Amino acid sequence: MNKSKIVPILEVLFTVIVWGASFIATKVALRDLSPVTLVWMRFGIGVVILGIATAARRQFALPARNELGYLALLGFLGITLHQWLQSTGLQTAQATTTGWIIASIPVFMALLGWGFLKEKLNRMQVAGIALSAIGVLLVVSKGSLSGLSTGKFGTIGDFLILLSAPNWAVFTILSRRGLQQHPATWMMFYAMGFGWLFSTILFFTGPGIGEIGRLSSDGWLAMGFLGVIVSGLAYIAWYDALKVIPAAQIGAFLYLEPVVTMLLAAGMLGEPLLLASVLGGGLILLGVWMVNRSA
Repeated sequence: MNKSKIVPILEVLFTVIVWGASFIATKVALRDLSPVTLVWMRFGIGVVILGIATAARRQFALPARNELGYLALLGFLGITLHQWLQSTGLQTAQATTTGWIIASIPVFMALLGWGFLKEKLNRMQVAGIALSAIGVLLVVSKGSLSGLSTGKFGTIGDFLILLSAPNWAVFTILSRRGLQQHPATWMMFYAMGFGWLFSTILFFTGPGIGEIGRLSSDGWLAMGFLGVIVSGLAYIAWYDALKVIPAAQIGAFLYLEPVVTMLLAAGMLGEPLLLASVLGGGLILLGVWMVNRSA
């Protein structure tokens, strides 16, 4: 192994494990907090961490006036809306289900590229999309596909998580333009900053400061992990690794994320390891691989 890639690979593994564990930490924090308060606290901490990193790297600069609307849109989609969907969804959705659904995001990106950017899909990609769709149905239904005809199919949280997947795909596609012009840490700092400002409005017109006093010791640990590690250090590590490892190679590590979530959810939250979830998750990952392999 090239010694120059050892540190970046460790950074990627760190990030994937942390992101996989984030769904477990979110469910722990939601025992004490509402989704709005969780998002506000988490990304308030994350903005501080990214701000320090941006300043330390001498990348700090104010955005141009014509970029403010673009960065605000990214913040709303990628932070305010996305995290509200996930946090609210995790009140009733299992962490394991969430991890597998989020793994399908590349499939939604391929569909968006086909539908709006006129990108072509070959037969293998279409087959991959179909396999991933079947996998998502298996995961959400926990193997009881007959629920499709009766209407008893998954929880409200499962559908909110499912909505968050194409939303993140839109955010990712829109981010491409900015990432061609600015450092990734700078971009995330401002996008996260705008997202946090939008969530601040929801926070102070909703639960307010008083809810923070309900946090237990486990809740504080979960919030510290989500804010400092997940929303701060993990993003920095991921984008640092992208400078050394090609995107196609680094993307392969993301296949580990839902597996990490599943194992941690079973050990820490007592979520059952269902055969349908494992099979469905396998179909999702196979479908994502087919889509990316043929891109």
